[in-house]
Amino acid sequence: MSKTRSQKTTVGQVDDDVLAFTAGKDIQLDLQLVEEDCLGSAAHAVMLSRMKTRPAILTAADVARILPELAAITRSARAGKFRITPADQDVHLAVERTLTEKLGDLGKRIHTARSRNDQVAVDLRLWGRARLLDLLDASSALAGTMLSLGRRHAAVPMVGRTHMQPAMPSSVGLWATSFTEALLDDTGVLEAAYALNDACPLGSAAGYGVPLPVDRALTARLLGFARPVHNVIHGVNSRGRVESVVLAACSQVMLTLSRLAQDLMVFTMPEFGYFTLQREFCTGSSIMPNKLNPDVMELMRSRAATVHSLAQRVVMILNAAPSGYNRDLQDTKEPYLEGVAITLSALRVMERAMATLTVNREALRAAFTPGVFATDRAIELVGGGMPFRDAYHHVKEHLHELAGQDPVAALRAKTHLGATAGLDFAMYALRVKSVAAAVKSRRTRLATVAARLLPGAGNTPGAPVS
Repeated sequence: MSKTRSQKTTVGQVDDDVLAFTAGKDIQLDLQLVEEDCLGSAAHAVMLSRMKTRPAILTAADVARILPELAAITRSARAGKFRITPADQDVHLAVERTLTEKLGDLGKRIHTARSRNDQVAVDLRLWGRARLLDLLDASSALAGTMLSLGRRHAAVPMVGRTHMQPAMPSSVGLWATSFTEALLDDTGVLEAAYALNDACPLGSAAGYGVPLPVDRALTARLLGFARPVHNVIHGVNSRGRVESVVLAACSQVMLTLSRLAQDLMVFTMPEFGYFTLQREFCTGSSIMPNKLNPDVMELMRSRAATVHSLAQRVVMILNAAPSGYNRDLQDTKEPYLEGVAITLSALRVMERAMATLTVNREALRAAFTPGVFATDRAIELVGGGMPFRDAYHHVKEHLHELAGQDPVAALRAKTHLGATAGLDFAMYALRVKSVAAAVKSRRTRLATVAARLLPGAGNTPGAPVS
């Protein structure tokens, strides 16, 4: 039998293989959470200094020494210089170790009245808050681009399809703004996720509180949350649950992008030629010199499936989990970080692709056949007094009579709400502007919150991710 090897860690002596197994990918993943961990630690330190205890756990002078070191760690992480060692296991103990190296016993006191359970929960909510703002911003940007496309080509005829077959007269304006509205609906789902995420679990500790007069409302205010999570068990139980809701919102966004990508895959085929993607958004073949492949759109479909599966993965980890912290929750972190990152990247790439899309008017108009006007003609006959079913059969038997119909006239005839001549572009523009303005306002507020808490840290959580 091989000799057991172990390492001394902050939380005890741990077998090397056990340490590697339990730490998993946290050493790498947690590098994304250093700024959030420092911000949460700063708020916790300020709260400890204001607790009415004798002797004081931390004094105002102690906090004045701690905050600059947390700001220095933040700058180090942003420069790619901060390291999490296997013995640290995660970002929380890495930050504590660094503080202790700089401040001695003062660094050891900062963990009073908290656990890594509520610490990681607040880190992920801070991270999620900033990324949700990015997702809202990117969704509204793409919605605005689709709106601009639809407005510019509002009167360009396009065959509407059901079952992928020619159906009724439509327009590029109607098609494009259908995705504007879908994306605006998606921002509503993202807003719901933001509201759920906007509660502070810090102070729940291991899930049962502590025998100290911690001020959880103060900590929530310092970090810019709308409220604290009230029940301390729920503060821990909500770990993973919030992430699953955010991923579910991402899944809806990716569903929209996947359907848009599929439309573009079809409508940019030479046999259709309705639209042309710019060369920069296509790739060539290693063997066929003539190829320009819509790889971006193909990957949109694949990445959508990936995000759907990541959302389900988190749900399945949580399924039937007992109350209180269980180490299973650690494995919700990777799919969460990955799923959000994929969605944000997909939105940004799709927005650029759609901003440069070419609309081929001649090909769109040439696609109209007499049958596309059949339903409109049947309804016209009903308006003249013929029962609908009689009109239906009459038109079906006389499709040849519809040759030469004007698709533009067909578009102008549909003036009711939301139809080809009844699109409210101003309403869409106002909704897009409202989302973008709300994001900007929140970012400004959260940047102010972070700058007050950690002056000297530079860019702060809440700023857009590049």
